[in-house]
Amino acid sequence: MSEALRGHGVMLLFSMLVAGSFSLGSMAAPSVDPELVTVLRFAIAALILGGICALRGELTRTAFVAIWRYGLLGAVFATYFVLMFEGLKTAPPVSAAAVFTLTPLVTALASFVILRQITTRRIALALGIGASGALWVIFRAEWSAFTAFRIGQGEFIYFWGCVCHAIYIPLVRLLNRGESAMLFSLGTTCGGVLALLLWSADSLITTDYAALPQIVWITIAYVAIFATAATFVLTQYASLRLPGAKVMAYTYLTPSWVILWEIALGHGGPRGLILIGVVLTILALAVLLKHEETGGRDGRLRQAD
Repeated sequence: MSEALRGHGVMLLFSMLVAGSFSLGSMAAPSVDPELVTVLRFAIAALILGGICALRGELTRTAFVAIWRYGLLGAVFATYFVLMFEGLKTAPPVSAAAVFTLTPLVTALASFVILRQITTRRIALALGIGASGALWVIFRAEWSAFTAFRIGQGEFIYFWGCVCHAIYIPLVRLLNRGESAMLFSLGTTCGGVLALLLWSADSLITTDYAALPQIVWITIAYVAIFATAATFVLTQYASLRLPGAKVMAYTYLTPSWVILWEIALGHGGPRGLILIGVVLTILALAVLLKHEETGGRDGRLRQAD
């Protein structure tokens, strides 16, 4: 198996693990404050990443230079997760996953504003196709709902979380000063914990932990271990073997994986018309993963992994 094929394989696993957080999160969200879930998630992930960084000998004095960066990034990323769980209180998992597929489009806009990065025409086409599919699912395949812009409250809340996620991505590149991805993720996670401790102090003190349903603890463990620490390692592995656009492309598989998660958990699948939007997101993935040849009208060298 080639290195590029290994990269694609781990990103398939990545998209499946991310999808699980939508299905489990929607089951746990009504029973717990989103701030509490997120601070516990970040704390567990920080312990895991901190242990890895310690074993790699990366916890030196230089690791703590300009720690304000981690506070800023942690607060932005923590806001994404809080709004995700808040949105999942009312948004169906498939619809929330469709909102998530808007993230690459918003990221492209944020990257232009913050880093002046320009997206190629092919990637812009894929983002447009993916966004169309996402909107089809978000508006429940109802044209009247689209024209009246009747969007669910949960989807609306989660969209602003995805905006925070999109802003976070170019900020990482802007603020990184040569730290490894592992160390930088640890700093961001710790910054998120500190921000959330201020945000969720009341919930941490007043919550009756013994009374929390089992699904809450299952969800916290899952999102901390599999949807945070593990997906970080998988993304890092793939990023060393695939172009960034192709790593980003696997975002579009999330709604399809969520449908399978929902069926496996006994919640059933979406109705037929909504599946058209899911097919469009898969088409966007295909466009982004399409083999490219060197050259082209713009004369740039293109990768063919």
